[in-house]
Amino acid sequence: MTPDKPSTPDEGKPDAAKVALQAAEAKAAEAPAAAEDAPKPKRRRTPRRAAAKAAKAEGTAAESTGVDKDGAEAAAVTEPAAEAVTEPAPVTEPAAEAVTEPEPEVADKPAAAEKPAAKKPAARKPAADKPAQVQPAPAPRRRDRDAGGLVIVRAHARYVRSSARKARLVCDGIRGKSVAEARAILAFSPRHIAEAWTKLLESAVANAENNHDLVGEDLEVHAVFADEGPTIKRFRPRAMGRATQIRKRTSHLTIQLTPKKGG
Repeated sequence: MTPDKPSTPDEGKPDAAKVALQAAEAKAAEAPAAAEDAPKPKRRRTPRRAAAKAAKAEGTAAESTGVDKDGAEAAAVTEPAAEAVTEPAPVTEPAAEAVTEPEPEVADKPAAAEKPAAKKPAARKPAADKPAQVQPAPAPRRRDRDAGGLVIVRAHARYVRSSARKARLVCDGIRGKSVAEARAILAFSPRHIAEAWTKLLESAVANAENNHDLVGEDLEVHAVFADEGPTIKRFRPRAMGRATQIRKRTSHLTIQLTPKKGG
């Protein structure tokens, strides 16, 4: 017995080239059959109603105009085109020359129609016969007087840093006194407000001498008074975090002087 030949691994497999060739032949054979089996597109036809309407319109036009469509097309082909006739351009006549007529002469306007010239007002001449006006002398300075006719000289001190009560304690001692006596009383007064009263008394005496031509030593205190002024408010700390208000009072002082009755 002869030994069997060993089998190769590619021996039982089909050739790849043959397989591809067979597949191509089968595909080529199936293509015409598929083309025959595919449905063909239907032919689009014109509707009968549209064709009938077109024919009817042509017949109506031929009846109204009396010209057949086929005969008109044949005549257009056989007859030659007519030559265009050009008319000669019209001759333009020369424009007539404008005749200028002489303007009619206008009569001169009467002189009365002219506007009269505006008359300027004549300047006033100063009258030489009138005497020169003499200005009156200035009125003398007005003097303050009371109901009895006495001259009153005033002096005011405003916003003095003292209470009106303390000021009244001093001014009550000089009311009705002469200027010399009032000066002495204020000079020896222990109160601090006496300095403000002394300055105010000297101011009133100066007003009497300069404004009213009076002698200072012949005057007496007619009236003296003190009025309350605005109060200045301040605060000071107290125990347990509290605060109390401080009132700093002010006053307005007034002195009135008159001449002595016996002098």
